Amino acid sequence: MTALLDIQLATEDNNIPSEENFQLWTNTVLSQLNLQNKEITIRIVDEDEIRQLNHQYRGKDKTTNVLSFPFEIPELFVAEGMALKDNAADQQVINLLGDLIICTQVVAQEAEKQGKQNLDHWAHMIVHGTLHLLGYDHIEDDEADAMETLEISILQKLAIDDPYQNH
Repeated sequence: MTALLDIQLATEDNNIPSEENFQLWTNTVLSQLNLQNKEITIRIVDEDEIRQLNHQYRGKDKTTNVLSFPFEIPELFVAEGMALKDNAADQQVINLLGDLIICTQVVAQEAEKQGKQNLDHWAHMIVHGTLHLLGYDHIEDDEADAMETLEISILQKLAIDDPYQNH
């Protein structure tokens, strides 16, 4: 199961995982869900950009660790009454999962505060964000339980401890 990644570095910070790490983490998510060839943009940013995006799109004027922007198919690509699986061009369109925006400073601060390895916390952010792109959420308690259980299972395959346990 392969993720097609576009990695964008919009930060001077060099404490960032390798492309190989990003590939491993996203591939593990896709493998767990029996998906393949999904395209994801991962943009690594500083606190100013994540704060601006969080304010613009979520109405929260503060930094955050990861933002997920699932790809939404514009209506002009979908003819009335047409199923998206009708042809190869439509299949290519729906392979676009969306964008993950991750703030390197917030991830590092959280890892230190929570007593986690920085690389493990990065992996969790990629897994968590990718699941959001795939439609998982944690607004309702039952959704949160399902998403957290899946995250824990995926991270175990990467030999990473349960991120929700007390550290």
